[in-house]
Amino acid sequence: MPEQSYETLDFDITERLAEIVGVNSVKVNEPMSAHTTFKIGGPVEWFVEPQSIDQIQSIMRFCNGYSIPVHVMGLGSDVLVCDEGMLGVVVQTAAHFKQIYVEGTVVHALAGASNEDVAAAAQRAGLTGYEFASGIPGTVGGAAIMNAGAYDGEFAQVAISVLCLAPYGSIVEISAEQAKWSYRHSMMADEGYIVLGVRLQLAPGDPDEIQARMDDLAKRRAEKQPLELPSAGSTFKRPEGYYAGALIQDAGMQGHSHGGAQVSTKHAGFVVNTGGATAQDVCWVISDVMDAVKKNSGVNLEPEVKFWC
Repeated sequence: MPEQSYETLDFDITERLAEIVGVNSVKVNEPMSAHTTFKIGGPVEWFVEPQSIDQIQSIMRFCNGYSIPVHVMGLGSDVLVCDEGMLGVVVQTAAHFKQIYVEGTVVHALAGASNEDVAAAAQRAGLTGYEFASGIPGTVGGAAIMNAGAYDGEFAQVAISVLCLAPYGSIVEISAEQAKWSYRHSMMADEGYIVLGVRLQLAPGDPDEIQARMDDLAKRRAEKQPLELPSAGSTFKRPEGYYAGALIQDAGMQGHSHGGAQVSTKHAGFVVNTGGATAQDVCWVISDVMDAVKKNSGVNLEPEVKFWC
């Protein structure tokens, strides 16, 4: 791998990326606030929207070959990008890489497909088992990486396998056993695999009953979660034996704010952007909450949101 910094290369990186994905799929100095659900984040040097597995593989090969920092994202639902922005390349799968098809009781989806769209496709096909994810912000690729879950369901319960780009560049299929899913964890996250697609094993069900279940979960979310304000979803992982929101309330931190960032007054497990919040504001609030909970209950909260700089 070259020792030379990519910033001193004697060719145009923008042109090379455009050769892979097309000139209209490369944006330079793109504000990440436009691509995260927090609506926060400075510019990234290159923002790329691939349209195929081959293109993702080529982008990663190019970036790794020249030591260009690279991050892969879906809908930006669990990331906080620093105010100064990011070096290198962000590869977004959600723009084009989102096809879904159903084969019997198996749902095949590319990594950029949203959880909402996958749940809707399953409902139309009369398949039950993915309703729990219908309101989880983000993509199935993200759900696979973090074993996303809600309302007594989690990704690992329905996954057959995931198609991945391995760190060494090969396309591999990872079985459920190999994925080593646990709470908000997977082997892929630990070892730097990029999820390209998923296969889900669902069960036959009545489409009307499935839709009713999804509607009920949507209503419950709207009643309990601050969906009206930008956030990254649940800010903290659930400590074993506790609920993060309850711990935060008990520590007297619900409503605590710094700048435009606030612990939601609707659900203490969410830090929200009330308007004009910076990444630094969010970090201050998270730090204050962790300190207060530790002091009050002795529990160490762990952020669920990923920090990108």
